[in-house]
Amino acid sequence: MAENLITPARIFDVPRNPDDITVRPKYLDEFTGQEKLKEKLKIYIAAAKGRSEPLDHILFYGPPGLGKTTLAGIIAQEMGGQLRTTTGPALERAGDLAAIVSNIERNDVLFIDEIHRMPPQVEEILYPAMEDFTLHIVVGKGPLARTIALNLPKFTLCGATTRLGLLTSPLRARFGIVEQLALYTDEELSNILIRAANVLGANISKNASIEIAKRSRGTPRVALRLLRRVRDVAAVQNGAESEIDENIARRAMDMLEVDATGLDEGDRKILRAIIDLFNGGPVGLSTLAAALNEDAQTIEDIYEPYLIQKGLLERTPRGRKATINAYSYLGRTVISDF
Repeated sequence: MAENLITPARIFDVPRNPDDITVRPKYLDEFTGQEKLKEKLKIYIAAAKGRSEPLDHILFYGPPGLGKTTLAGIIAQEMGGQLRTTTGPALERAGDLAAIVSNIERNDVLFIDEIHRMPPQVEEILYPAMEDFTLHIVVGKGPLARTIALNLPKFTLCGATTRLGLLTSPLRARFGIVEQLALYTDEELSNILIRAANVLGANISKNASIEIAKRSRGTPRVALRLLRRVRDVAAVQNGAESEIDENIARRAMDMLEVDATGLDEGDRKILRAIIDLFNGGPVGLSTLAAALNEDAQTIEDIYEPYLIQKGLLERTPRGRKATINAYSYLGRTVISDF
């Protein structure tokens, strides 16, 4: 009966792009950026190792692509354990979570991405696992049902979320360490790009790395994606062994339609729709999504944060509205009453 409940389906270590694995740093000293967070983690890890205890459960929150998964892997490496990864939406049943935690070893790190999307029944199983390192499994049905308690090795749960407010209070309270990841500076992204290029066997100039960094939205994931496309352009035009210089980087960015502020055609489509179709707004998210034939969640989670950060878009109680900066960016004449 227990074997049927604990079914290791769909969960374990989702395969990633090989390049992602290659360029990920393995130790905190190799990790670029998030300096304040790194200093804290060094202290927490050293203290935990000094007491021969696992690191306290840790929750990372912030925009996607800032290194939450990478930091989880670094913590596992520093603590001498293994990283086991899954996502909140993949944990559909209590047995899915049981399949993972029942195979965890001491000092392992269980990383749950999008942890705010876990179903309530799975979250309830997680509470005793986090607090008492005990897994409660229900065996049987009806009057014959009984609960079996399995003792677990002491491990660290590392959760990641882009929406801290969506976590339930009981779950959030069980994390001993809660840290926010910030956007990266151009210099930090430049250093990440130079290191990644070296790992990938490419040669990139400092000016080219800065040029890519400026267009990366302060996000390493975006920077690395752009680097691979720039590497493609350099390989086709000048040969695989050629250096990626500033001119090649700009040519590749023009091909990708990413401008000097980091905005791409998707961002510009949103601004043009609000200004040209809806007189600058306000316009509801669902209406805007329908006009663009785009998913509303994609607009809200992927495009809007950066547009708001750049001062091109604002959210009002009545909907989305283009700012004066958006009109200036598109070369439009202001027609709304600001």
